[in-house]
Amino acid sequence: MTYPDLDAVTADVIDCRRCPRLVDWRERVAREKRAAYADEPYWGRPVPAFGDVEAAVMVVGLAPAAHGANRTGRMFTGDRSGDWLFGSLYRTGFANQPTSTSRHDGLELTDAWVTAPVRCAPPTNRPTTEERDACARYLAAEFDLVPWRVAVALGGFAWDAVLRHRGWDGRKPRFGHGAEATLPDGRTLLGSYHVSQQNTFTGRLTEPMLDDVFLEAARIGRDTGPI
Repeated sequence: MTYPDLDAVTADVIDCRRCPRLVDWRERVAREKRAAYADEPYWGRPVPAFGDVEAAVMVVGLAPAAHGANRTGRMFTGDRSGDWLFGSLYRTGFANQPTSTSRHDGLELTDAWVTAPVRCAPPTNRPTTEERDACARYLAAEFDLVPWRVAVALGGFAWDAVLRHRGWDGRKPRFGHGAEATLPDGRTLLGSYHVSQQNTFTGRLTEPMLDDVFLEAARIGRDTGPI
């Protein structure tokens, strides 16, 4: 499917009901809620990407968190993973503030687009291959419509998704924190451990480690030379 612009992608994402398991889960979470958010409305729908439509840097995650983006309606918004991501984007010059609590909190991104291969919160944060493939059209459209030069993959799932979408042929480069690969079209893929609590709480991922990846993304993304 060909989309005329990013607004059309967003509209299609929000209306999507292609995956029965994900529809059931995201809506059940929105009904039952977490006690801490019992008085808040939940988004409970697929979550669109957001950011600077002229971004040089594409930030690719995994999927919305059940009580984060599935609650707030914006990628990485309203949970500790988002605190880490937007804190780093702020420190490295991509965001106007270091926190993200709601769709209406004033957060603005410059030169960064935040997206994910899967747009609905999956049970145990594990989408199936079929669910990933059902969402593929959205990421593919964003890759075509955003003039990015470098993608930052947060985790191995995102790393594999970028390689798949960019037509990688042959032996796949290995994911790791700080890993770098040149894609077939000349763009750059950078790897970072995901900003999940299992990485940040244990010290596997530190703020300086994350900042280093985004500083390198900024350097590559703002290069004025040809791709």
